Amino acid sequence: MPSIDSHQACHIRWMIRRDMPSVLEIEDRSFEFPWTEDEFIRCLRQRDCIGMVAERSEQVAGFMIYELHKNRIHILSFAVHPDFRRNGIGSAMVDKLITKLAYQRRNRIMLEVRETNLDAQLFFRQLGFRATGVLRSFYEDTPEDAFLMQYRQPSETMQSIDGAPQRRAG
Repeated sequence: MPSIDSHQACHIRWMIRRDMPSVLEIEDRSFEFPWTEDEFIRCLRQRDCIGMVAERSEQVAGFMIYELHKNRIHILSFAVHPDFRRNGIGSAMVDKLITKLAYQRRNRIMLEVRETNLDAQLFFRQLGFRATGVLRSFYEDTPEDAFLMQYRQPSETMQSIDGAPQRRAG
């Protein structure tokens, strides 16, 4: 069992092959219908698909797989080891993704969340994501619906001398 120190920062880095056993363990402990190793590898071999892990005390504590599109980032899989949850690791991973957004380019992050995964819905909502649609019978493994959730990059603003935001003309 991992040792937990909620005050210790996590390090987010590119996923490497050596991380796969830890990623698979987190996946198995996090999802009723987990991805297989072959599914991870097939996904990560795609040109615009990226895997990152969050480490704490040199242990993989969480991971995310996402795709880069012209105007958005699409989270395909995202999980934190149960022993490390509610310690800021998931938030740090989302913050890392938000830094990849750019005004008038990739301006949103999207993902699908199972209708029964209330913890994930609440987690992403707390970070500024909003449900923007329902995808009926979205999953192959069950007739369950999914919520489409999105985080939108806030409009670029400039601060006036008195500190009030002003929209940029343009």
